[in-house]
Amino acid sequence: MGTLRGLHSLDTESARRASTARVSDPVIGGDSGYQHTIKNEIHCSGVGLHSGAKIAMTLKPGAPDSGIVFRRKDLAGAPSVRALHKYGQETPLCTTVANNEAKVATIEHLMSALAACGIDNAEIDLDGAEVPIMDGSAAPFVFLVECAGILVQEAPRKAIRILKTVEIDDGDRHASLAPARSFWIDFEIDFNSDVVSRQTWSGGINRQQFKSDLARARTFGFLQEVDQLRQHGLARGGSLDNAVVIDGNGVMNEGGLRFEDEFVRHKVLDSIGDLYLAGAPILGRFTGKKTGHAMNLRLLRALFADDSAWCWVDMARADLAPGASVPPARAVAARA
Repeated sequence: MGTLRGLHSLDTESARRASTARVSDPVIGGDSGYQHTIKNEIHCSGVGLHSGAKIAMTLKPGAPDSGIVFRRKDLAGAPSVRALHKYGQETPLCTTVANNEAKVATIEHLMSALAACGIDNAEIDLDGAEVPIMDGSAAPFVFLVECAGILVQEAPRKAIRILKTVEIDDGDRHASLAPARSFWIDFEIDFNSDVVSRQTWSGGINRQQFKSDLARARTFGFLQEVDQLRQHGLARGGSLDNAVVIDGNGVMNEGGLRFEDEFVRHKVLDSIGDLYLAGAPILGRFTGKKTGHAMNLRLLRALFADDSAWCWVDMARADLAPGASVPPARAVAARA
């Protein structure tokens, strides 16, 4: 894989807009002024939710400013694709990035965990076209990151500050990003199901809150839709081991739900992963009503199509301002 350079979010043509203002507001993943990667290489394997194939995945440390990069080790030349909105594809029921032959699907749960853990740079090797679904939540990926350890890098971290409201509407569905002093989510789902029905969730999110309140929320689906999905090449790896399955007026999983409102919590988890395709933490308020992966991607594209809607901000604290001495890269123990 060739080295990918540039600013930690979008491409260099936007670099001129970088702000020198320092940010003390909380963002998901923490407000450290420096970028982070994982300390050690770590492996896992599992099935692809949609392909049903067994997939091996390796997380590796990434160089400063390289971002999150997926590499297809099963293809000739091991082509790679960076997790950025410009490589996003509007695919059903998952988030996909593609750059020529390098295509990787179902990245949202891993991306959500990386965002929450403050991982700016990582290389992710796969021997298949999907990130393994694991248990259907982000918790296994948080565990992997914490087992690997987190390394503070000698590179300043930037965030994307929302300057004006950008919104997407599609019938009764809505997604927007608005100015706010910290990252905040308001989310609503409304399904024609007595089990799911209407649920809402609101809050700011740090890593500990993500672990306790969101990471364990699993993807879900309806039993009556499974056959049709599989006929279209979807959900072939889905099971009660990696999804909440709803049948009529109940949940089929023996252990029931992990949270009373697990469904909306999972949608929040998904949205965090989708928004990390911005390439950097967002300082702003995200509102989602019945939105999904494709709509979240369209929202990011609308944001970055409007130069007046956002700006770069330096996340360095006052004691890490330009000109101050830079501490050496150091490993930080994962805090439970």
